[in-house]
Amino acid sequence: MIRDITVQNILKAHKKAPLTLVDVRSPKEFKEATIPGSINIPIFSDEERAEVGTLYKQKGPDIAKQRGLELFSAKLPQFIADFKVINTDITVFCWRGGMRSKTAATVLDLMGIQASRLSGGYRAYRKWIVNWINNEPFHPNFYVLNGYTGSGKTAILKALQEQGEPVIDLERMAGHRGSIFGQIGLEPSNQKTFDALLFNDMVRYQNASHVFIEGESKRIGKVMLPDSLYKKKEEGKQVFIKLPIQERVNNILSDYHPWDDADAFKEAFKLIKKHIHTPIAKDIEDHLKNKQFHEAVKLLLIHYYDPRYDHAIRQNKNIHSIIIEAKTTAEAVDKVTELIHQKHF
Repeated sequence: MIRDITVQNILKAHKKAPLTLVDVRSPKEFKEATIPGSINIPIFSDEERAEVGTLYKQKGPDIAKQRGLELFSAKLPQFIADFKVINTDITVFCWRGGMRSKTAATVLDLMGIQASRLSGGYRAYRKWIVNWINNEPFHPNFYVLNGYTGSGKTAILKALQEQGEPVIDLERMAGHRGSIFGQIGLEPSNQKTFDALLFNDMVRYQNASHVFIEGESKRIGKVMLPDSLYKKKEEGKQVFIKLPIQERVNNILSDYHPWDDADAFKEAFKLIKKHIHTPIAKDIEDHLKNKQFHEAVKLLLIHYYDPRYDHAIRQNKNIHSIIIEAKTTAEAVDKVTELIHQKHF
């Protein structure tokens, strides 16, 4: 007998015992957005899904179902084999808990493989987590790392996380570093994926006393922070990291590897070129063209990023309560760690 399971019960089940979530939608749907940690065992390929969908619109549901059955039957042995290697409890889901997940659960049951079905499918999951993020009180105090571009904030967060501190890494979730060059070499997340990853961390740290987070703007790449989280970030205790410009340049070069895709950096620079004094912009452009990335980055910091950051600080009435000055990122990590141990936070 097929058992339907709600989103809430799936989240509870994950805590009690291992559970494998299987997304039976097409690979394209899975790539666009899914429940984090799930695997994809599709009933239809992208092309097959498009074919069945066209038949449904043009010739009606009966013909579409018949064609769908023909396509699925041909791949049934491999479909079953893929499920047999799973050695945990299984929950299958599709877009809205309809025909595809029902078919998958029914076939698995006939083959002696027990699998529950997510009631309402991915759509119900998406609706549930968005409601939770926007309405559920998030209790930890926020400690927000700020600083000029290249101040090693991400590296500091990573070091804190390795020490066991609760960290919400927004840039990692967004697949974007937060600058005009921030998407280069990364796969930007869409809002659905970002929200799902954020939800997981918020649930994980719901009962923590504090959380470390980076001082991001409301938009990071393609995604937006929820209003409630952004407000809490703005009201949190602010920590300002001050590093020498040379160290900041080195951090940027280490993070971005501009030599791996020089053309992408030249294209991205065109988006901000008009905001920089013409002679300086020309120098930056020449440096990028000649792959003199150190010189280009230094000029970008001095003439674009630092002035913009100073302007943002002047507009923000929130005063940085703690300033950490260091010569290197490693020293900044040590000083933040020292503050934690001294319970200055």
